[in-house]
Amino acid sequence: MTAHPVVSQGAWLAARKALLAKEKSFTRLRDELSAERRALPWVKVETDYAFSGANGKVALSELFAARSQLIVYHFMFHPDWQAGCKSCSFWADNFNAIITHLNQRDVSMVGVSRAPYQQLAAFKQRMGWTFEWVSSEGTTFNRDFAVSFTPDELEQGGNNYNFGTGKFGGPEAPGLSVFTKDGGAIYRTYSCYARGLDTLNGAYQLLDVVPKGRDEAGLPYPMAWVRLRDEYGG
Repeated sequence: MTAHPVVSQGAWLAARKALLAKEKSFTRLRDELSAERRALPWVKVETDYAFSGANGKVALSELFAARSQLIVYHFMFHPDWQAGCKSCSFWADNFNAIITHLNQRDVSMVGVSRAPYQQLAAFKQRMGWTFEWVSSEGTTFNRDFAVSFTPDELEQGGNNYNFGTGKFGGPEAPGLSVFTKDGGAIYRTYSCYARGLDTLNGAYQLLDVVPKGRDEAGLPYPMAWVRLRDEYGG
């Protein structure tokens, strides 16, 4: 660890209180941003998507499971891959235990990927996950929500990701979309991609408070250190 200032308890407390003032300001700004997020207009979902799940075909409306709000995590799993994306798996390791709590607030949460359901089910069993995970194979869902790209699209210039603000170089990308159901109608209320997914990862939030932080500056890319949970050595 690099040399770091070491001070008296009194000096540390003064510095901590100064930072606390900034943290409180950030919290208030975050609350304002969250309110603006919830106030966004909605767009009606016109396509009747049919996914593949444990019990066969399941409609988007059925993923709500009698609740009025639905969170979809766009999990990167290409049909040709033997395993799900390691980074998406890093995120998904946060999901199991919290979904029961989300259910109590009228929220369902599922994963959606383009790989066939059998591949998802096998990987889900390997990782010990219990959250619902369905396949969008044979639908336009992934392309409609800008998380899957054709080879031709990847060869073209221009931005293809995060509402056209960035370029994603692979065939599958991560994201999160939120829906609400009002009677028989379904509306898209929110989507986020890239660093917008940061706050979903509890491990990253904890790493942000330790002295070394995420400690990714010298890596080839930020998550180069991440492995599937069962592939870490020792």
